[in-house]
Amino acid sequence: MDSLALLRETLVENLKSGTWRAGHRIPTERALCEQFGMGRSAVRRVLAQLKDAGLITQTVGSGTYVSDNIQSLLPGLASGTPLLSASPAELMEARMALEPAIVEMVVRNATPADFARMAQCCDQAEQAGTLDEFEHWDGLLHEVIAEAAHNTFISNVFRLMNQARAQVLAQIAGARDSLVSTPGLAALGLRTSMRNQLPCTVKRLKPQGPAMRVELALADGTALFSRITRESAQLLALHPGQAVLALCKATAVTVDRKSVV
Repeated sequence: MDSLALLRETLVENLKSGTWRAGHRIPTERALCEQFGMGRSAVRRVLAQLKDAGLITQTVGSGTYVSDNIQSLLPGLASGTPLLSASPAELMEARMALEPAIVEMVVRNATPADFARMAQCCDQAEQAGTLDEFEHWDGLLHEVIAEAAHNTFISNVFRLMNQARAQVLAQIAGARDSLVSTPGLAALGLRTSMRNQLPCTVKRLKPQGPAMRVELALADGTALFSRITRESAQLLALHPGQAVLALCKATAVTVDRKSVV
């Protein structure tokens, strides 16, 4: 049994046996990393599976806790059984179809607290020093956006989608070298959504710490700027004069609620 499966089975068994009851604070990510000999990104993805299944809750700055309604959820979860089965391509299609559709609902229903949480996720992602840290905050941002719609059905749909995403990412956890292979390239697509595709040309690249600032030009000369990881820039082999498609995430656009009719 691989370490990912062992970690997941151990956590679920502690929940099913009642060793960890509702409200119990489970070990920290660091403690789980040391116990199972895994990287933090892999641990986070296993925890994300359980969170999306509703078995645990996570509070920034506080910790991870067993869900209050754990007993009603456990019967439907078989230890070691995949939560969902979906390919990276299927997930990309689902996110491209569903996420843009809820933007108007989010703008209409979101509270100031919701927008503050989105801003926090964006700020933390911008300050991320590693790709794993960036992925953590980017994934959390999508969860916050879905919750901001304040629609139970929408929340349930996105919970299932995030659950499938966590499962696929867990399967490629630790395989950083595979980013040069087809599966790795497909996995990158899981991190893009809410997008408009804009044909443009790379004008210049400027390193900024662990990130790379990319200046792009549209056909009419309009300048666009993007901040990506250096790993992504190397993977894509970006260079001045290269024709690319810029994927603009709606979450990166400032929305003035007063202008929404």
